[in-house]
Amino acid sequence: MERELRLMKGNEAVAEAAIRAGADGYFGYPITPQSEILEYLMGANPMETTGMVVLQAESEVAAINMVYGGAGCGKKVMTSSSSPGISLKQEGITYIAGSELPCLIVNVVRGGPGLGTIQPAQSDYFQAVKGGGHGDYHLIVLAPASVQEMADFVDLGFELAFKYRNPVMMLSDGAIGQMMEKVWLSPQKERSKTVPEWATTGKPPTRERNIITSLELNPDNQEKFNQKLVEKYNRIRENEVRFEEFQCSDADYLLVAYGTSARICQKSVQLARGEGLKVGLLRPITLFPFPSKRLSELAEKVSLMISVEMSAGQMVEDVLLSVNGKVPVYHYGRMGGIVPTPDEVVAFLKSKIIGG
Repeated sequence: MERELRLMKGNEAVAEAAIRAGADGYFGYPITPQSEILEYLMGANPMETTGMVVLQAESEVAAINMVYGGAGCGKKVMTSSSSPGISLKQEGITYIAGSELPCLIVNVVRGGPGLGTIQPAQSDYFQAVKGGGHGDYHLIVLAPASVQEMADFVDLGFELAFKYRNPVMMLSDGAIGQMMEKVWLSPQKERSKTVPEWATTGKPPTRERNIITSLELNPDNQEKFNQKLVEKYNRIRENEVRFEEFQCSDADYLLVAYGTSARICQKSVQLARGEGLKVGLLRPITLFPFPSKRLSELAEKVSLMISVEMSAGQMVEDVLLSVNGKVPVYHYGRMGGIVPTPDEVVAFLKSKIIGG
């Protein structure tokens, strides 16, 4: 079957991609600016065509624990929310990570802190990348920059989640979730009938009971388990780094941005080069694992870097760690739901070139 071309919102693309990926279940709760994911799935009624369960839970806490249960059965399950809702899910997320279960979590970020605004932001970076819940754990974090990637990263997210038995978060924002673009949709996949060997789906006579828990009262055993997680995260760092470069081969100055900010920065690069400034852009696609090695290599070639974010400055800390003092690193950000303009980014770059 060929792929199908549609004009869709980013949120709608996530929902349709989940159906076509053969997802077993979606459990969520409405919150702006991501409610279209749940609304689309409810309207599409995939239970009739694919057998996918779609349920509006009574709260975000209930939704993430339904994901926990479905993931424990080896099912391809997901949830979505926006910033305050993701905060409510953090206890469940750390339990899922501590139980080494696969699932997909979509965060369509809005401005905060608190209830904040329904406008787009990137101020949940720390929460997603550093672990918003308790304990030593990581999510695999994918950062889409288009409606096409909103769709593509659903399948990729499930693939990585099951490959590493680890929750995956798609860190989008209100701009990409609400914008409409062309999107190529993959053909419908059959829902998997294969039951993972670790799943809690009843004990056959051929094996011992499967017990899934994040509880371990023996500190020696808990440390061994944490060491096992560290080894897994190191494998992810080694094998799953994804990024995109835009005119970096001859760049004297480098912008680093993801998601909506990266879209803005592509135009900034064009404007700056029109004025004779050799500017490049590195767009992290995985925020964990972060493309630290490539940034360290580029630090040998450029004079300065600017981390452009819709936040007070969060990813800039990972850029600084990657560069390790080789070149100056600055942050340019807008907050409260304001999206920076390409001209603003170029003006800030010029000020640092002159000031430097």
